[in-house]
Amino acid sequence: MPRETWDALRRNVAEEMEAMQAAVDAYDEAAAKLLRVNRTDLRCLELLNQHGELTPSRLGAEVGLTTGSVTAMIDRLERLGYLTRCPDPTDRRKVLIRLTDAARQKAWELYGPFVTEGETLMRDYTAADLELLAGFLRRSRELYERQLERALQEHDQR
Repeated sequence: MPRETWDALRRNVAEEMEAMQAAVDAYDEAAAKLLRVNRTDLRCLELLNQHGELTPSRLGAEVGLTTGSVTAMIDRLERLGYLTRCPDPTDRRKVLIRLTDAARQKAWELYGPFVTEGETLMRDYTAADLELLAGFLRRSRELYERQLERALQEHDQR
């Protein structure tokens, strides 16, 4: 393949990734507004949907909040009817945070179409194509995670 073609393809992939990131960001911003939450709250709801339940300290660590800020976030989301506090069955001193059924329903209304349309979209690809795409996305995510760690370390050193 000629060098110009290779460079054009790489630029196209980079431009499409950037456009996709912007589209995801814009959709998440709209979803947060529809749910009447901020982006950190939305991330909290996403984590609870992903994990089922988390302790407040784990939630705080995942979203980068202090103990007081995580408590305020949980209080706010509980008032909105999006989550509940439940005693940890293995340690009564701990509390577990869970999504409510209403929150799961709202999340499905907002993000469910991505699942159903995404399944249809993926039918156009072979297993080998999907393995290649999954590998590319994993390596791209890992790149972002490394750069995030680097940026946070640089920030801490200032």
